[in-house]
Amino acid sequence: MREQANILIVDDTPENLRLLSNMLAAAGYKVRAVTSGARALTAIAASLPDLVLLDIMMPEMNGYQVCQRLKDNEQTRDIPIIFLSALDETEDKLRAFSVGGVDYVTKPFQLPEIIARVEAHVGLRRLQQQLESANTELVERLETLNRLNAELQARNEELDAFAHTVAHDLRNPLNIILGYGELLANRVPLNEVGSQAVEGLQRSAAKMADIINALLILAGVRKQPMPKLNPVNMDTIIADALMRLTPIIERLHAEIDQPESWPTVWSYAPWLEEVWVNFIDNALKYGGQPPRVELGAKTLPDGRLRFWVKDNGPGITAEQQTHLFVPFQRLGSVRVEGHGLGLSIVHRIVERLGGETGVESQPNQGSIFSFTLPRYEAGELASQPAYWGLEEL
Repeated sequence: MREQANILIVDDTPENLRLLSNMLAAAGYKVRAVTSGARALTAIAASLPDLVLLDIMMPEMNGYQVCQRLKDNEQTRDIPIIFLSALDETEDKLRAFSVGGVDYVTKPFQLPEIIARVEAHVGLRRLQQQLESANTELVERLETLNRLNAELQARNEELDAFAHTVAHDLRNPLNIILGYGELLANRVPLNEVGSQAVEGLQRSAAKMADIINALLILAGVRKQPMPKLNPVNMDTIIADALMRLTPIIERLHAEIDQPESWPTVWSYAPWLEEVWVNFIDNALKYGGQPPRVELGAKTLPDGRLRFWVKDNGPGITAEQQTHLFVPFQRLGSVRVEGHGLGLSIVHRIVERLGGETGVESQPNQGSIFSFTLPRYEAGELASQPAYWGLEEL
């Protein structure tokens, strides 16, 4: 039994109405029958049918006029109409289609043909309604998603503004604390307990300074207009980044391996330096004992450049990897001190530069953190090699 579609039959011949009604009802359709165009419009207004079988030659209002009225009404224009007529001229059929009919069956009709055509057009109508419903639902979901994204963007901007304000307001009093700490350490005679207390104060103040600087960078990257991109010598960027990290490299007796040369890229040097500093700092803190850090780059098949930092640490579980680039998230190592902002800074910068961040890791096998930069069509960069590193990854 077919799903009960509602079929309206319009014909001024009672025998045709009886024959068609019995046939369609036996086929599982809900059938209504009327004998004139005016009654058809009244019946349709009372309850919309899924399909109309419409005779053309009727007194007072013919089938063409009925169809035109239905197509002029927004509520009824999509109801499929199959014309039934003894008229067999091409111009009659063309007129039927021009006023909005979906099919045309000439009398005397064959009952199996009627059933087949009704079934086809009812099925098409159902599919059309399902598609319209799905489109409506999709539009509503997209509108909701756009609204939520706008709200999230606003909240992120508010959070960045708050972080920037707090960090900026804390910087001056912190500088005073650092200054007094240095004064106490260098100018005031202290016993052993006093010296240890001042050293603790200086270490804590330095950590706070790191957090404040990280917050200012994190907020600033989002707020700052997109900077002008220029050719950047990656050799210089890496050298400056390693110089900033010299104290921790020496303290941990770390080994840094890098290519003899680096590619030139189109980018923004200050942001790139922050990316390398945070990636390398992360590799040093979470690397082995002593840390061994390998740096490299390669050209991807689509022309983008991929840069990476490989460490010899304990590796990262799949669950931990899902949280790596979220602010204030740390990997949980008890021997590592940090604020959990470094990787989120990397992610935000790389995203603004049009690239992607990534990580490959398995427990006890170290980790490879990477970022890509988009391809730039520039003649002076066309002759660069495809790979920079100790061994291809």
